[in-house]
Amino acid sequence: MKRYAAFIFALFLLIPALPLKAGGYLFSGNTEKDPLSYRPGEEIVFNVVLLKDGQRVGGVPIVWTCEGDDGRRLEGNAVSSETEPLIIRTELDKPGFVHLQASVLDENGSPILPQYYDANWNYVRDETQQLNAGAAADPEKLTGFPEPDDFDAFWERQKQRLAAVPVNPRLTEVESGSDDVVTYDFRLDAVGDIPVSGYFSKPKEAAPKSLPGYMFLHGYGVYSAFKQPDIARGALVINANIHGLENGKEDAYYAALKKGPLFDYGFLAETNRDPEQSYWNGVILRMLRALEFLKSQPEWDGKNIRLVGASQGGFQAIALAGLDPAVTKVEIGVPWMCDLSGTAESGRVPGYYRPTWTPALGYYDTANHAKRVKCPVDIRAGLGDYISPPSGVMVMYNNLAGPATLTFTQGQTHMNGMPNAAVSVREK
Repeated sequence: MKRYAAFIFALFLLIPALPLKAGGYLFSGNTEKDPLSYRPGEEIVFNVVLLKDGQRVGGVPIVWTCEGDDGRRLEGNAVSSETEPLIIRTELDKPGFVHLQASVLDENGSPILPQYYDANWNYVRDETQQLNAGAAADPEKLTGFPEPDDFDAFWERQKQRLAAVPVNPRLTEVESGSDDVVTYDFRLDAVGDIPVSGYFSKPKEAAPKSLPGYMFLHGYGVYSAFKQPDIARGALVINANIHGLENGKEDAYYAALKKGPLFDYGFLAETNRDPEQSYWNGVILRMLRALEFLKSQPEWDGKNIRLVGASQGGFQAIALAGLDPAVTKVEIGVPWMCDLSGTAESGRVPGYYRPTWTPALGYYDTANHAKRVKCPVDIRAGLGDYISPPSGVMVMYNNLAGPATLTFTQGQTHMNGMPNAAVSVREK
C-alpha cells in the first residue's frame, strides 16, 4: 500500500521520473510551436527523435500512427536517424486534438507495446519505447455533449437522500506516524449499506477554528486509505477509500476484493444506465459525507478546504467542489471521466479504460460538474494520455466557472513521462 500511495503522489505531480524506456531507448519529441496554438487547416508538424544512453541513435525501425478528433488517421514506418528528426505532418479540420503514437519494432517487426502491470497487477515502472504525443487546434472552442436537463435537480435529490441518513461517526485512534499528529480510523454512515471509511488526522492540541481542511481523493483501485502526517501538522486531513473498506489490512485482503466483488467496479453498463444505480452514485455520496464530517470538526477554520487527487481522484474532487461551495481550492492531475460521450457523440479519438457511454453517466461526467466549480482549480494533464484524453480534460477546463490553470505536458500519458518534455499552460 505504501508503494501505491507513493505512485499516486508522483502521478499527481506528473513528475517525469517514469520515462518510457526499454532496451535503453527513449523517445523525445514535440511540435514546432506550442502544441495548443494550432488552427483548423494549419499544418501540425511533429519532430521525433530516438535516444539511447542520452544520444541520438540511428538505424532503429519505428512504426507510427496519427489520429485526430476530425477522424483523420495517418500511419507510416521509418528508421531512426542519428542526425535528423523524424518529421510527421498532419492537420485538423475542426477544433480538437491529434494523438501521435510511435513504437520501436522488435526483431520480428512487431511494435513493442506498453506493459503497465505484471501478471499480479503490480505496477511496472519500466515499460516500452512507445511515444505518445499530441497537439490541438482551437482547443478553447471545444464543448461537450449537453448535460442532462435535470442535472441540478438530480443532485439536489441525492444530497437530500444523504441528509436523511445520520452521520453516526465511529473513530478509533491509531498510530499516526508523527509525535505531533493524532490519527483516527473512522467510519461514517451514508446512503446504502457501504459506509465511509478512512483516516482522519490533525495536529495534537489544535485550537478551535484554527485549521484549514484537506481531502485527498484516491485514484482507481482497491486499497486502504493512507496516513498523511506531514500535511496533518497544519491541517485537518481526510484520506478515505471510496469503497468503505477496512483500512491497514494486508495486501491480500485488497487483492481478493479487486479480483472478486470489486473487479472493474463502475464499468457495468447495466447499472450505468440508471444514475441512482451506478456505482459512482455511492462514491460521490460517500465522499460528500466525508467532506461533511470534515466541516463539522471544531478545529476547522470555517474558510478553507483543499481537495487533491489524480485520475479518479480528480473526478471526485471536481464533483465535490461543484456540489459543495465550501471547497476553496482544487489541485488535480490527469482528471478522469471527462467528456465521457466524446467518442460516441462527438467522434473524438477513443480513450480506453473508461466506462462505456450511457446518457445516465452525464450526471457523473467531470466536465458537467466543472460548470458548478467556482473556486480556483490547478490541473496537470498529459497530451498523450488516453485514459484521460486531452480533449476531455480541455472540455472540463473550458467549463470551469472559476479561475483555473491547465498545464499539459508533451509525451505524458496517464502514468509515464518523456525526457525533455515541453509544457503548455493555459490560464483563465
